[in-house]
Amino acid sequence: MGLKDEDKKIEKSSEEPMGHGTLSRNNSHSSLSPTEDDEDEDKNLELGPMIALREQLEKDKDDESLRRWKEQLLGIVDLEEVGETTDPVVKIMNLTIRSPDRDDMVLTIPENGKPTSKGPWFTLKEGSKYTLVFTFRVNNNIVSGLRYSNTVWKTGIKVYSRKQILGTFSPQAEPYNHVMFEESTPSGMLVRGSYSVKSKFVDDDNKCYLENNYTFDIRKNWL
Repeated sequence: MGLKDEDKKIEKSSEEPMGHGTLSRNNSHSSLSPTEDDEDEDKNLELGPMIALREQLEKDKDDESLRRWKEQLLGIVDLEEVGETTDPVVKIMNLTIRSPDRDDMVLTIPENGKPTSKGPWFTLKEGSKYTLVFTFRVNNNIVSGLRYSNTVWKTGIKVYSRKQILGTFSPQAEPYNHVMFEESTPSGMLVRGSYSVKSKFVDDDNKCYLENNYTFDIRKNWL
């Protein structure tokens, strides 16, 4: 969710590199841009069967050097949050909107991604700076290349589109907090009104963990 100046009427689509957001803890992640040769090699590459994370961690657990190597590769994993299957479980819990002009707005994200309120989910003041913070939990297995995308429409016209990579996260009991880039709402009479949003959280395998659909308002003042 976010907008550029309405007067310019320019749609924005960008993918930000990892490492610019702020995380509640350090996480291992990588970003690769394959060449044509790499893509040809990938087509001929035969991968072995997926192995559950618990099995990987418990295998050779008495070997101190292997244990340390796995910790460097995977990070410190909470075994209580690891299951017997290979699929990661990601639950997007809250959206917090931070602005220096007001107290934080903490919004619970429903599992179906559809807020129950009939009106706008929240309201932003025109010309204000704000930052989105997503709180989520990861269980069962490592989620690789988690990314966030959102598209914004006003009166049926797409006015904004964005993609941002959040990173790779291992299972743990405590939730993660990912701070997005600071943005600003446009100002002026033409930009006030209601906006509709569709946002998604997907991983490297294109598995979608949440599709969030909602509306918000831009008004002259905070409510």
